Formats: sequence, C-alpha cells, structure tokens
Amino acid sequence: MNTSSPDVAARDYELEKQVGFLLRLASQRHAAIFQKHAVDNLTPTQFSTLIKLSEMGEASQNHLGRSCAMDVATVKGVVDRLKAKGLVNSRPDETDKRRSVISLTDKGVALIDALQQTGQTITEETLSPLTASERRSLNNLLRKIS
Repeated sequence: MNTSSPDVAARDYELEKQVGFLLRLASQRHAAIFQKHAVDNLTPTQFSTLIKLSEMGEASQNHLGRSCAMDVATVKGVVDRLKAKGLVNSRPDETDKRRSVISLTDKGVALIDALQQTGQTITEETLSPLTASERRSLNNLLRKIS
C-alpha cells in the first residue's frame, strides 16, 4: 500500500536533515562513549549530580535537581542511589525540616578528581571529529538553544 501522496512527497522533508534526529544521533554516540568510560557504573545523571555537588558544597535536594536539569522524582531516585553507594549524605534542613540537604561523603569527595578527568576524556572523544573552532561553535550553539 502506497501512503505517499504527491503533496507529501513535495514537502522536501528528509528525516536525516532534521535537528531532532541529528541531536538524537549525537546523544546516542555520546552515551555510548560515556558508558565505555563510566566510573563506578555511574549513570550520566549520577555523574552530573556528584560534579554539581562538588561545585556547590551542599544543596537542598530540589535546588540540586534544578541545577542538574532534573525533575523532583528523578533527583530523589538519583540521590537515593548515590546514598546507597555511600557517595552522598542527606540531612534535614535546619530551617525547614521538610527539605533535605544533600552533601558529598568522604568517599564521594575522593571520587571527584577521577570523575572530572573522565568527564574531560568523554568530552574529548565525543568532540574528536570537530576542530577547535567547531567545538567552540557547537558549545555556543547548544547553550543558545538550551
């Protein structure tokens, strides 16, 4: 059964030229590279959470999630898994007992240098097909549409 009509064929729409399709391919490539270099079987969201905590010192669970572009349910699960690995602590906020304050454990702090080095390796490998100028342009453009 041919479902193409002349109107559909004339639209000049090619999937391989669409930004969403290309971003997904780039994301899949990056995810495979990340997995190849993963430290302690951390997921990308766990990795981001640990790095962000190292930058912030400590943060409420909600603020941490927003800083890492995660919704409330996702950050709770990530924090729970990182606590189970002994990489973060959670305590009630002194001023608002409904809030949890998250911080790195000594084990989490000890992992940060390795995570940062691995992150640089992953970025380098992901961007290896690009020139230095193209890398800067890509980063600037991705920030602009994010």
